[in-house]
Amino acid sequence: MFRISEVAALAGVSGDTVRRWVDSGRLAAARDAHGHRSVDGADLAAFLRADVPEDPARQVSSARNRFRGLVTAVHRDGVMAQVEIQAGPHRVVSLMSREAADELGLDVGSVAAAIVKSTNVVVENEPARGQRHG
Repeated sequence: MFRISEVAALAGVSGDTVRRWVDSGRLAAARDAHGHRSVDGADLAAFLRADVPEDPARQVSSARNRFRGLVTAVHRDGVMAQVEIQAGPHRVVSLMSREAADELGLDVGSVAAAIVKSTNVVVENEPARGQRHG
């Protein structure tokens, strides 16, 4: 079960947006003993797969892992550039040619999207609140 604030963080929206989804019946939620709304993880997964619209700025691409955020650092040398993007709670770092960074106009404060396509992705289980890894 996830609290409204946790659903908002996972969906990349505000708590008010999540409450509107619940109030309109688009997303199922239950009330706990204290009257706080919570959403079942399986229900949330189904909702996110079906109902959350894709980013309209997304280009047509086979890559599905898109992190839109703010460029927080750019380190250029003679040939290469290291670009850091803060995308919500995620820090994404990319190494690219200096020429590419210059052509894209990547500077601190720019909005950019990190598009990740990988054949090897490591997935870790996050423990539920109040639980530890065993």
